[in-house]
Amino acid sequence: MDQVHHYIASGTLRPGDQLPSIRELASAIAVNPTTIVRVYNELEREGTLEMRHGKGAFVAPRPEWHPDHEARRIEALRRAARQLAVEAVQLRVDAGRVALLVAEEIQQLQPVRPAHEEEPLRFRVVSGGAA
Repeated sequence: MDQVHHYIASGTLRPGDQLPSIRELASAIAVNPTTIVRVYNELEREGTLEMRHGKGAFVAPRPEWHPDHEARRIEALRRAARQLAVEAVQLRVDAGRVALLVAEEIQQLQPVRPAHEEEPLRFRVVSGGAA
């Protein structure tokens, strides 16, 4: 599940992209197909994938913002944060370092924008001085 979330966040997987079939994925990563069924069902339940009967699993379109969706996203993020916090405590890593690591990971997932799409340079004119 985490890998699918990562690929979507990084833009590797986009809405409408098809994922491998249950059999293909199970064979490729050497796990029981039942495990893939459970993962795909969970991803569908959370709105990340949509299953199309006879066609397979596809990345779901990005839903329009809705307060219910926001609450579910925050709850999913809270579960991940809780897991990270537990691991940080077990590894004796302080909160500041954890926050820095999370910020670095988010930065790496941000798409790189071509120079022509970046914000224009802004200049401030300073007057009153002798040249």
